[in-house]
Amino acid sequence: MIRNPRHDVLFESVRIGPKVAKNRFFQVPHASGMTNAAPHVRAAFRGMKAEGGWAVVSTGACSVHSSSDDSPFPNATLWDRSDIAAHAVMTQAVHDHGALAAVELWHGGAATVNRTTREAPLSPSGMPWLATHVGFMSAARPRIMDAGDIRDLIRWHAEAAVKAEEAGFDILYVYAGMGYLPYQFLLSDYNQRSDAYGGSVRNRVRLVDELIDAVRNAVKGRCAVALRVSMQELRARPSEVAESEAHEVMGYLKDAPDLFDVKMDYSAYDCAPSRFVPEGSHEPVVDFMKQITDKPVVGVGRFTTPETMVGMIRRGVLDLIGGARPSIADPFLPQKIAEGREDDIRECIGCNICISSWHDGVWVRCTQNPTAGEEWRRGWHPEILRKDGAGQVLVIGGGPSGLEAALTAARRGYQVALADSARDFGGRLRWESRLPGLNQWFRVVDYRLGQLRKMANVTLYPESPLTAGDAAGFGADHVIVATGARWLPNLCRDSEIPGPALDAPRVYTPDDIAAGTLPEGPVAVFDADNYYMGTAIAEALADKGLAVTHITTAGAAQAWGFMTNEQTHVHRALLRKGVATRTLEIVTGFDGETLDLAQIFSGAASRIAARSLVVVGTRIGGSALYDDLRARGLRVHLTGDANAPGAIAHAVYQGHKTARSLDAEDQPRRDAPFAPRDFEVPA
Repeated sequence: MIRNPRHDVLFESVRIGPKVAKNRFFQVPHASGMTNAAPHVRAAFRGMKAEGGWAVVSTGACSVHSSSDDSPFPNATLWDRSDIAAHAVMTQAVHDHGALAAVELWHGGAATVNRTTREAPLSPSGMPWLATHVGFMSAARPRIMDAGDIRDLIRWHAEAAVKAEEAGFDILYVYAGMGYLPYQFLLSDYNQRSDAYGGSVRNRVRLVDELIDAVRNAVKGRCAVALRVSMQELRARPSEVAESEAHEVMGYLKDAPDLFDVKMDYSAYDCAPSRFVPEGSHEPVVDFMKQITDKPVVGVGRFTTPETMVGMIRRGVLDLIGGARPSIADPFLPQKIAEGREDDIRECIGCNICISSWHDGVWVRCTQNPTAGEEWRRGWHPEILRKDGAGQVLVIGGGPSGLEAALTAARRGYQVALADSARDFGGRLRWESRLPGLNQWFRVVDYRLGQLRKMANVTLYPESPLTAGDAAGFGADHVIVATGARWLPNLCRDSEIPGPALDAPRVYTPDDIAAGTLPEGPVAVFDADNYYMGTAIAEALADKGLAVTHITTAGAAQAWGFMTNEQTHVHRALLRKGVATRTLEIVTGFDGETLDLAQIFSGAASRIAARSLVVVGTRIGGSALYDDLRARGLRVHLTGDANAPGAIAHAVYQGHKTARSLDAEDQPRRDAPFAPRDFEVPA
């Protein structure tokens, strides 16, 4: 296919100091969970993006010194010779495909509490990060940096820059964003110093300016130097000499780095979920940059459509299209645009499962791209599969897992039949994507159906409920059962053990709401699941004019939504829609008129009026069809929610792994770090 001429601007080269990016696609630094302990996993993950056409591929946060230790959250390091060797594997993988490699030199300051190294955290004035999530909390507080500490910080960046160049990096970042140490110097809330590094905006900028100079001088100008800076707070603060403090800061720094990477301050807005925030949401905060500097500017905004990208360039907002989540969902996004294959892009759905992976301390996961993080360990490529499938595969169930299993099996060369009892494919997403804000999640279905409909070795059978006899009579070599899970009306006990099913009038589960039931109000939603389902149902019922109370066993509505950057937005949405929220409570009784509640820790009792109750708690899988087919001796595989209920990402991964494993062994490799001793960097 031929590239759309409107997209040609995306493939122009861009000079970044002494380096040249071959196009405008820039994979900005993002967490991957892949530290120096898994150098080959990290190299394959980043190298895949270079293979897919990204001109610049960056690491995530890379600590410059042991006083910047974010454990248990994973981060990379540039502390010694073994670190150089570990990073060199990644830069080589990136260079093999003609891309530039960038490293985000990072010091967390007061935002890290050094749980492993046990060094005292550093900050400009002793001001701590007042974290609200227990995973980030600590009794440790930072110490006030003196002049010697500032000199050390500059020296650590310079020394890390030398190591980074030896490891093969082309672009070296100074990171003054997201609450980390150089950012703390920029913001008056953290920086209350009275010396040359505090007070006026000009003084507060001094450290960042000196860090940029130190990094450039350390490598004698051979590498490009980038500044990553958060704008959200600075843009909102007035300045006596400029439109805002952001304008003033950038005025002082406009010629300092070779590249500006602009972003938001808080993860919930920087990597905002599509449920609440549209594509390109950063523009109102960062759109002034090109009015101040002639240096190239890169920014993000969950860009998934070429037209949005082109608009950013044409309007002078950005010079380079930054991608984090879209580069995970489809490492080959640039190549597909270059080849005029926009319909083949596996678009990010903005669910932020990738971000939850970092919070969990594991390698990145993706709902759309089940191969993310498995490129080296399992040898999975997102676009290329071995063409060794022989025979026929019958997939029963056309939800996320069944669609992925069918597509993967078909790509392997099997003859695939996909059957679903419903008129439309999509499974749980047929309804879930119609809940408030979740429409983009249907991309999971759209992408897979679009690919399946192009394939000559695939036959689709909608409105085709199959019995075990039907499936056995089909004569397939393999049967994959992906028939989903079901919700139970079971409560939760104060011990956090699942309780019994509630036998009372007008008690419903999400399955009932999906089937079209409209509860009688006032309605209570009891949420012991604590992901998106309970709050999304509460929003949907409120949109229908019902009085809704959302009750959760946790300390906040959609508590696990912190992991996906949704929690802030959820609470604001519930307030905006008039949904009452009650936390740390369980349901102890319901008679169709009154709901009995108890505080989960103390047992303190309370009551509220309710005519209906929606219980969002336990989901179970299993399949009588699978059991019957297995008893008949068929080669049958249970996958997705029917096997083990979970998020859509879990279902897609299971479906992919099931199809990859047909007639094949699956033996993942184990990565290992380099030992802490001198290593020769690979030539």
